[in-house]
Amino acid sequence: MAKSIAQEFTKGLWKEIAPFRLVLGLCPVLGVTTSMKNGIGMGLATTFVLLCSNILVSLLRKVIPSKVRIACYIIIIASFVIVVEQMLQAYAYDIYKSLGVFIPLIVVNCIVLGRAEAFASKNGVVPSIADGLGIGIGFTLSLAALGAVREILGTGALEGDIFGHLAYHVPNLFGASFEPFAFAIQAPGAFVCLGLMLCLMNLVPSK
Repeated sequence: MAKSIAQEFTKGLWKEIAPFRLVLGLCPVLGVTTSMKNGIGMGLATTFVLLCSNILVSLLRKVIPSKVRIACYIIIIASFVIVVEQMLQAYAYDIYKSLGVFIPLIVVNCIVLGRAEAFASKNGVVPSIADGLGIGIGFTLSLAALGAVREILGTGALEGDIFGHLAYHVPNLFGASFEPFAFAIQAPGAFVCLGLMLCLMNLVPSK
């Protein structure tokens, strides 16, 4: 049992890492990763919704009628999205402004709905927690990595804070003579950087 729980958690960190292995949830991956800070913020918000919705769907899986299950899942997910949106407005307003419309769009994120339908609706609470945490953390790491690559190429540095508390500042990674590659933090640069990272991921075995 413990081994199974560990497997459910770790699969989302590499074998089934959503943007790079399953190629899911690409809208926020492309839209918010102009910086590592935004990537982490979006990833943590999505993880919160994913974890909470997995728990509730698992608890209600024997009560929800199969004919209306998708509608019920969307209502559950939307409820937690409202919670995280209000929390960001209250405690991390800078992140809330940076993420903008992508926060309410978590409702239609195929990763969240997919885990509810494919896993939480068929498994108990503990495996669903492990699944939600693993997929969520993997998604957060993916966004942070892509955001870091784009920010480094686009500005030559890394700078920000996580929800106004954990600040980081890594200046001049390439030296004072570096000319920022502004294309990397523009919309087309998101596709190019993601494509390069997908290429690298395909070179590394998933097992």
